[in-house]
Amino acid sequence: MSRMQSILEKAEREGAVMRLRSHPDPVAGVPAPAERSVAAPAGAALGVAGPPGVAAVVHTSPAFRLDRALVAAIASDNDVAEQYRALCTRIAHADQDVPIHVILVTSPGTGEGKSVTAANLALTMAREYQRPTCIIDANLRSPKLRELFGLPEGPGLSDVLAGRAPLEEALTTIENLGVTVLPAGRCPQHPAELLGASMMRQTLDSLRLQFDRIIVDTPAALARADMGLLTPLVDRIVLVVRAGVTPKASIADVITTLDTRRLLGVVLNEAA
Repeated sequence: MSRMQSILEKAEREGAVMRLRSHPDPVAGVPAPAERSVAAPAGAALGVAGPPGVAAVVHTSPAFRLDRALVAAIASDNDVAEQYRALCTRIAHADQDVPIHVILVTSPGTGEGKSVTAANLALTMAREYQRPTCIIDANLRSPKLRELFGLPEGPGLSDVLAGRAPLEEALTTIENLGVTVLPAGRCPQHPAELLGASMMRQTLDSLRLQFDRIIVDTPAALARADMGLLTPLVDRIVLVVRAGVTPKASIADVITTLDTRRLLGVVLNEAA
């Protein structure tokens, strides 16, 4: 038995591997075309309008639209949405030992469902716990969250880190979903320099004071050095792999580069 098989089988025995069944639309971290978007459900109000002290822009317009892959918001009775609730339960149980506030979501490569998983996880946490929840798009090279949530153009994380915008102007609270989004902002020429600067830690420290849960969507772990800059700043890591697509060798390579003490578990995306 290979070392990779041993790691995955041990994780599954201990409940650290979550399997997400296939969705009718591909859940691969790539936003759907505009005609596949749906309006944010008006009946999903949670009474969470963002944390105190944050002057976030609140989008409640009928024109606000979500990508159909965000099943936690638009089809909460869906089987896939139930799997995200199960993932939240795993995290809640782990939280009993050591407080978990900031969770980094990554994958070995691209197109494995990382961004969609991160977004659905944040939406599920907000719905289930009704506590201030923030999701950050720290993938400054190929951001996805602005399109997934249907947000207008505006400042984001890169603009905050570069000093072009204050944090409160870059945050967008989606009131009826109880989630605050910090999009990536303008794609910089040197993302690693911004993520490695002290301002990134300061930004996360500020958000920790304002939100109970923070989900950080990142670049693929194997492709960029950005991950090594971000992992020391978070509490736990969730690794997303795609059934039948992600090579086991790639999973093994990622696990060897991560701080396994922070690895919360593996999400097997699009499992049968």
